[in-house]
Amino acid sequence: MILKLKRAPGIYLVGFMACGKSMIGSCLAARLGWGFADVDADIESEERASILDIFDSRGEEEFRRLETEALRRRVHMIQAGHPLVVALGGGAFARVANFDLVADNGVTVWLDCPLSLIRRRVESSAHRPLARDPVKFEVLYYARRESYARADYCVKVTGDDPEPSVDAILKLPIF
Repeated sequence: MILKLKRAPGIYLVGFMACGKSMIGSCLAARLGWGFADVDADIESEERASILDIFDSRGEEEFRRLETEALRRRVHMIQAGHPLVVALGGGAFARVANFDLVADNGVTVWLDCPLSLIRRRVESSAHRPLARDPVKFEVLYYARRESYARADYCVKVTGDDPEPSVDAILKLPIF
């Protein structure tokens, strides 16, 4: 295991919405014997509201503030020596404060999923506020790729089975 991961046992999964961060993350955590955390689920639990409701009632900026606070709590757990795989929300890594927060506290892995697969996954989903407008959705997908590319590693997601992606992460030179 690389020194960076020994010092801060955190693996942060980043990527666009519906790329598989939660599914792959929970499978990866189980294989490693680590804990798993989903920042969006943390927010929903703490706020007792869905992400959609938070966006609609309080706006995206308030959601992003809550997201940074939830991520900060998970980073503190990792800094305290609790190994965690953390699934970040689709826009979290694009914010400088969040990037800075995770950059020195573990390893980041971009789950790079094709737009066609993501569209299929969200087409019947009513709970994703940033997927409502298909044109804005596509623009956002391409706009965020530059941010995701700053991750330490990139793993291609090619289908719905999480195991090939988990296997690819476990083969990274971080272990």
